[in-house]
Amino acid sequence: MEPGKVKIYYAADCNLDVLADKTVAIIGYGSQGHAHALNLHESGVKVIVGLYEGSKSKAKAEAAGLTVMNTADAVKAADIVMILINDEKQGAMYKKDIEPNLRPGMALVTSGAAEIGRLDYMHRAGHELCGLTEEDKADYAAQ
Repeated sequence: MEPGKVKIYYAADCNLDVLADKTVAIIGYGSQGHAHALNLHESGVKVIVGLYEGSKSKAKAEAAGLTVMNTADAVKAADIVMILINDEKQGAMYKKDIEPNLRPGMALVTSGAAEIGRLDYMHRAGHELCGLTEEDKADYAAQ
C-alpha cells in the first residue's frame, strides 16, 4: 500500500465465521458500548452486555434485544471481552470483575487502557498482551 493511503474494510472483507461459536461480552453500554454491541448483534454474533448493578443502561440494552448480565458473569460467559466504559472506571472494574474471571485463550479488548494500570502486571499474571510493541511494553514496565 502506498504511504498515506488508508485501506478501508467493508463487511464483504470480513469473515464472521471466526466468531460463529464465540460469545462477545461488551462491558458498558454508553456511546461506544452500545454501538459495538448492536453492530456485532446485527451481524449475527452472540453478544452479552456486562453492566454494574443498578446501571441505567440495562433497560436500553434489553430493549435492543441484548442479554444483560452483571460484569463478572458476562466475563465468565464470554470468549472475547471488550471494555468500553469510561477510562477512569476501567481500573477498578478490571481488578474487581474482569481479571478474576479471565481464562486462558480469551481475548481482552480495550478502548484505551489508560486506567487499567500497568499492563506488565497483566503479562506477569499470565495474560498474553497482543498489539503492543516492545517499546510500549518497556513504557508500561517503567511505570
